Amino acid sequence: MRCPFCGEVDSQVKDSRPTDDGSAIRRRRFCTACGQRFTTVERVQLRELVVLKADGRRVAFDRDKLARSIRVALNKRPVDAERQERIVNGIVRKLEASGETEITSGAIGEEVMAALKEIDAVAYVRFASVYRDFREARDFHEFLGRLDGTPLATDEPPP
Repeated sequence: MRCPFCGEVDSQVKDSRPTDDGSAIRRRRFCTACGQRFTTVERVQLRELVVLKADGRRVAFDRDKLARSIRVALNKRPVDAERQERIVNGIVRKLEASGETEITSGAIGEEVMAALKEIDAVAYVRFASVYRDFREARDFHEFLGRLDGTPLATDEPPP
């Protein structure tokens, strides 16, 4: 593992332990050249996933981008970092277990929305507002009406 401080290729593992949910191994390393310590994380990757974007582009799946979007949705909400990590791990495992190597960005978005809906309604609405590209207050109003199952009052009289 290359040292992030000096770029030296040679480093020694001083300590290894599994993460709390057992999905990865944290390794504490020591650089033999500069003496700095750093941590690496190893995860099992079942297959290389490719994301098929709405515009037809294909990009490599980025676990960090998924984690970032969930973190943003859950910002200032009462969900700890460990739980957020479990959400990300669960979504990644589900995507890898699907057997598909190409996953649509829409399928990933729906998985995130399903996970957030179970955990925090505010985070769910935050994510949906970006994912579904809400443009005006009416979009929020319609979405929230469907969320709690109550019929929405509209400006138009019923037929």
